[in-house]
Amino acid sequence: MAGAPLGTLLLLGLLGSGLGRNEELSLYHHLLDNYDRQSRPVRGPEDTVTITLKVTLTNLISLNEKEETLTTSVWIGIDWQDYRLNFSKDSFGGVQTLRVPSELVWLPEIVLENNIDGQFGVAYEANVLIYEGGFVSWLPPAIYRSTCAVEVTYFPFDWQNCSLIFRSQTYNAEEVEFVFAVDDNGETIDKIDIDTEAYTENGEWAIDFCPGVIRRQEHSDVIYTLIIRRKPLFYVINIIVPCVLISGLVLLAYFLPAQAGGQKCTVSINVLLAQTVFLFLIAQKIPETSLSVPLLGRYLIFVMVVATLIVMNCVIVLNVSLRTPTTHTTSPRLRHVTPTPRPCWSCCPASWAPARPPEAPRSASPPRRTSSVGLLLRAEELILKKPRSELVFEGQRHRHGAWTAALCQSLGAAAPEIRCCVDAVNFVAESTRDQEAAAEEVSDWVRMGKALDNICFWAALVLFSVGSTVIFLGGYFNQVPDLPYPPCIGP
Repeated sequence: MAGAPLGTLLLLGLLGSGLGRNEELSLYHHLLDNYDRQSRPVRGPEDTVTITLKVTLTNLISLNEKEETLTTSVWIGIDWQDYRLNFSKDSFGGVQTLRVPSELVWLPEIVLENNIDGQFGVAYEANVLIYEGGFVSWLPPAIYRSTCAVEVTYFPFDWQNCSLIFRSQTYNAEEVEFVFAVDDNGETIDKIDIDTEAYTENGEWAIDFCPGVIRRQEHSDVIYTLIIRRKPLFYVINIIVPCVLISGLVLLAYFLPAQAGGQKCTVSINVLLAQTVFLFLIAQKIPETSLSVPLLGRYLIFVMVVATLIVMNCVIVLNVSLRTPTTHTTSPRLRHVTPTPRPCWSCCPASWAPARPPEAPRSASPPRRTSSVGLLLRAEELILKKPRSELVFEGQRHRHGAWTAALCQSLGAAAPEIRCCVDAVNFVAESTRDQEAAAEEVSDWVRMGKALDNICFWAALVLFSVGSTVIFLGGYFNQVPDLPYPPCIGP
């Protein structure tokens, strides 16, 4: 017996709620019992259905440069007038809005024409709102993957022009006409609407302009253009700065000694390998196209060419620095051009230079013989007319003056043991002079290598600095042009 009052109360509650839904149910049957969703809501075949369209962007998900695909999340607001769904709220208990499933009423079947994954429809079939007077509104959400031709000439300082093209899949321009929605202030919303409170900003791309235009041809199309600009901070920190620093290390090879050619080549080749790794990383990011070369790729190719030239220069400098008198002869012009190392005070004022002690007066040394023909004739004459010991002392006379020559002549008349000692001393002196001459010529070649190293260092530094500046300035000046459209996201 205790359950009877409870059941009665439940039955009364159900009846009460059923009475509250009677007006909507009767309106539902009144509008849809004899409704044909396959026919257009027009009174005559020559009439055109006017479709009001508004696209609201909630998230720019990504732009895949490799696949050239733009992924966006939007809400599509579609409004039209259907005279068959006309009603008055006074006739149905003040009901102003009726919500019905979208598959029960006529739809303009608007799809994204330039989609890439074959999903032409919306993500969720939301209910259709039917208002008094036959006004129909539909606001379904959608996630679209559309095509977007990526221009990589100035990557990563680039901006892209992507489009969302909407079209009625079934009806042509004579059957369906698109118009833009109007806001509360009476202004036409001829762009993609972005609600700043609900919009999720993308970390890589910024939207500058998003105008819309209606193109009326055989089919009526609504084209929204998204002009997006890349935020290059990620690439500057993770690719450009490390690449510039590593590429600059190749200039340190010039601070190694001229004879350290192996170490120079090792440094340059290691930098070259690191640049190849960066080039491989960039090739995985950008699309495989032969229409243009990205800015960062051009820079890497440039620094790789510079590193290759430095390796070649290191080999040439090593070849020059390791030359000897037995393999090469120093040209007098090169000796004249090659700078001779001087003390540091030689370039200072005279007051800064240390005082030099007075030198004792010396007899003027005989002029150096410069003609090899005269030397050969004199040697032939001496060999034919004088014995060997006298030839030795004759040479001493020419080198050290008359007094030393007289001493040598008196020693020449001495015992044979002394003459042997004199011959040995002369041989050692000649060998020492030959070694000093050879060492001086080797040092000349080393100085030539150092001079060549200095010249190539400044040339490589200027080439690296100017080339890097010119390449990156091209990306800096690649800005989005000033278009006659309002900004997509207001300040």
